[in-house]
Amino acid sequence: MDVLVGYATAHGSTREIAERLATRLSETGLKAEARAVETVDDADAYRAFVLGSAVHGQTWLDPARDFVRDNLDVLGSRPVWIFSVGMPAALRGPWKRLAPKEIPLIVERLPGDLSYRGHQLFSGVISRAQLPRAGRILFRLVGGRFGDYRDWAAIDGWASEIADELARG
Repeated sequence: MDVLVGYATAHGSTREIAERLATRLSETGLKAEARAVETVDDADAYRAFVLGSAVHGQTWLDPARDFVRDNLDVLGSRPVWIFSVGMPAALRGPWKRLAPKEIPLIVERLPGDLSYRGHQLFSGVISRAQLPRAGRILFRLVGGRFGDYRDWAAIDGWASEIADELARG
């Protein structure tokens, strides 16, 4: 297999983004598969990685952080791209302008010294059912809007950039 699009998801949005990335990479002639990182037995079987996680509390979910920590030796010798899935597009006003400032916090909380070629923060799906009552109230107070904010064109574009870079070697 050429490329692992590994993910950790809380409600399925990150899985669907990973599946889309793997599909687009495969359409360029690469052998790519999307898999939950906790199901990957042999990271050494891949020549490149696109790793992503839902972001909760400005950090990746434990399975994604564990995968990175446990496979730093393999990841360090291969091309790696990372993506995070949060809710920047669901926010309005001053909160929306703060969303990009979350990126350095996410990255600095990754285990070890992960070398990567690019990082994208994508918006996912945020629904009322995903938050407890207090969380829904707070989300609305900061101007949050529930909905599906995935930008499929941006996701496809990033997959194309990764495929182009892998083709160049």
